[in-house]
Amino acid sequence: MTRHLATSRRGALLGLVGLGGCSVLPDRPFVPTRRHALSPERPAGLPRPPATGQVLLLRTMRPAAGQEVRGLRRIAANGTLDIAFYEEWLAPPAELAEAALRQWLIAGGGFSAVAAPGTRLATPLVMEAELTALEALPAQGQARAGVAALLLRETGALGDVQVLAQRSFTATAPLAASTPEEAGLAQAAAMTAALGRVFEEMEAWIISN
Repeated sequence: MTRHLATSRRGALLGLVGLGGCSVLPDRPFVPTRRHALSPERPAGLPRPPATGQVLLLRTMRPAAGQEVRGLRRIAANGTLDIAFYEEWLAPPAELAEAALRQWLIAGGGFSAVAAPGTRLATPLVMEAELTALEALPAQGQARAGVAALLLRETGALGDVQVLAQRSFTATAPLAASTPEEAGLAQAAAMTAALGRVFEEMEAWIISN
């Protein structure tokens, strides 16, 4: 009896060892995550705005609900949302958009400085912004970007703030034809272009106020 149990246990162990060399999962090729920059460049031919001589404080840009994910957002024809697993922004998109907007406004030269939170400069002109849209719409052949902005003026008295203007901006850009393998690159490029168009409108709006 003891010899029979030992033989059975030895057979079971050998069977487990044999299974260790086989995978129960199907062979799948490794798909590396591709990461994209979100940094629309100011077009060379874009007219420079008139210099205001003001210092603008650009506060931390907030993400609207659903805009905090790093995976590229894609909206299907039926309105369903798909988040790409292997196509991501280099950082949370609101952080990238804030940095890009600051550089855009600095390059425009409309302000003597574009400051970040924590600055020691006096900044009577303040802008708060929220990233409301950044997505590809393949069925429509375009990408969309949106930012909501609130422009404030601090009068100097503690807590005394004047609302100058408030507006939501939305722009689209065409989505270039691509192979399935390069779709992520085309979608990221179109979203970046759409955000650049939003920045153009925002800059003109801030200067006019």
